[in-house]
Amino acid sequence: MTARRSCCCPAVTDHVDTPVPEAFLRSMFAYRHRRLAADLAAHRRYRHEPLTVAVTGASGLVGTVLTALLTTGGHRVVRLVRRAAETPDERTWQPEEPAADLLAGVDAVVHLAGVPVAGRFDDRHRRAVRDSRLAPTRALADLAARTADGPEVIVSASAVGYYGPDRGDEVLTEESAPGPGFLADVVAGWEAATEPASAAGLRVVRVRTGLVLSPRGGLLRLQYPLFAAGLGGPLGAGRPWMPWIGVDDLADVYLRALTDTVLSGPVNAVSPEPVRNEEYTRTLGSVLKRPTLLKVPPFGPRLVFGQDGARELAFADQRVEPRRLTAVGHEFRHPRLTDALAHLLGTAAAPSADLIGSAPGEPA
Repeated sequence: MTARRSCCCPAVTDHVDTPVPEAFLRSMFAYRHRRLAADLAAHRRYRHEPLTVAVTGASGLVGTVLTALLTTGGHRVVRLVRRAAETPDERTWQPEEPAADLLAGVDAVVHLAGVPVAGRFDDRHRRAVRDSRLAPTRALADLAARTADGPEVIVSASAVGYYGPDRGDEVLTEESAPGPGFLADVVAGWEAATEPASAAGLRVVRVRTGLVLSPRGGLLRLQYPLFAAGLGGPLGAGRPWMPWIGVDDLADVYLRALTDTVLSGPVNAVSPEPVRNEEYTRTLGSVLKRPTLLKVPPFGPRLVFGQDGARELAFADQRVEPRRLTAVGHEFRHPRLTDALAHLLGTAAAPSADLIGSAPGEPA
């Protein structure tokens, strides 16, 4: 089968030889079309001369999506890897002692690397989470500050954990005070570690990320098998707020942070429509057409993450809003949870033109 975009711009054609009936591939091509069209629309919105962008954590969940988006727009990605470099677009990065020329000729840095936060909050895990963020970030910021032909902007990952786990119905913006707890302390230190770059006059954006939704990793990947089997349900009473964002929207936030000189400092990377856990659960079940009647008892997450880990991860209650992004008129691909989940899980309706249609705003 062949899928084609027929419009006045160059065609994008997929040719697939497979015994699988065409009807079963339509949702895949529809997903690919929606994503490509949205990627191109993002590059139109944040048009910029080609950049050379050094990226740590490029092989991770967010890094994989972001590097694909950047290269689609004509930007060059230099992957900073912790092994021997194997291609011209890789450079070996020693996190706590980076080479003096690591960032030479680089226009921008995206710093994503860090040990995943999810895990049992014992001393070993806490130390790994903290040590993988604070010292490497400071070393990278120091290096950027003293590299004469180096980056003009650093976009560093951060997290809504900055606000602490128990904020209830309080609306949290970038101006809100930090909260208590292990993650809040780590994130505050993580952001402070970028100060050498700010002090040297570089533009620094700290992307305070919420729950990233993707079937490839994170919360949604863990939940999908249970919900698909009809065994999903809310956590306890389902009252905590969940500051979520689709992985494609998060990549757009990084793209804008790289190219829009208006943005600096902390930026909340969350959907403008936060939901409580009970609404999230109900919506995921509806998208998958499965019941969500089985409540998850509190002792379940505590067994997995420990008492403190459950409080700061599973039962975190944070009503975070993307105030800075809203102020600059940022356009989200999927601001509503239903649309985001339908897109990510392949249940969104296929475009009608040809097999997969034309890009939004373009003639068919």
